[in-house]
Amino acid sequence: MLVAREKKKSNIAEYVLYMWQVEDMLRALNLDMGMVDKYVVSQFSADEATRHEIHDWYDNIIAIMKQERVEKQGHIQALKNTVDELTELHFFLLHTAHDFRYQQLVTMAAGNLVEFRQRSGAGNEISDVELALNGLYGNLLLRLQKKEVHPETAAAMESFSKMMAYLAARYKQREEEENAALDNM
Repeated sequence: MLVAREKKKSNIAEYVLYMWQVEDMLRALNLDMGMVDKYVVSQFSADEATRHEIHDWYDNIIAIMKQERVEKQGHIQALKNTVDELTELHFFLLHTAHDFRYQQLVTMAAGNLVEFRQRSGAGNEISDVELALNGLYGNLLLRLQKKEVHPETAAAMESFSKMMAYLAARYKQREEEENAALDNM
């Protein structure tokens, strides 16, 4: 909860990846709050009120996963919505704002995205943004498992990472501008 809150403020792409990891961890613990308390919540060195808040946060995510029927796979709707927002910003930067730097980063990632789409069997209904996030998440899992990553894969992931880092920075900038505009009303 504490990490998620900070990532959501600072880097929305990292937030999505972190939350996907949380979903998978909760699945590994069979969406059992007793197990979550034992193996996750108890590991936080925090006061009782904060631990209770952390417990409630995980319990809420489990309830949402059950309600939305993503107990075995998939992502909760809030995360899908966030990916959709990033995809909308992606298209805005490319086609409306004509953000030259972002266009360069997408061009550098384009070949890798095409190859990853083919290798992963992802259909065209998955946006390049979601595809890049899927690649980065898979790469994260490989690193956590201490598995070797082929140099070509590492290079592809680097291109995805640069594209997503820029997109996340622009997302944060847009959020800050919207908040400033609301504050001035």
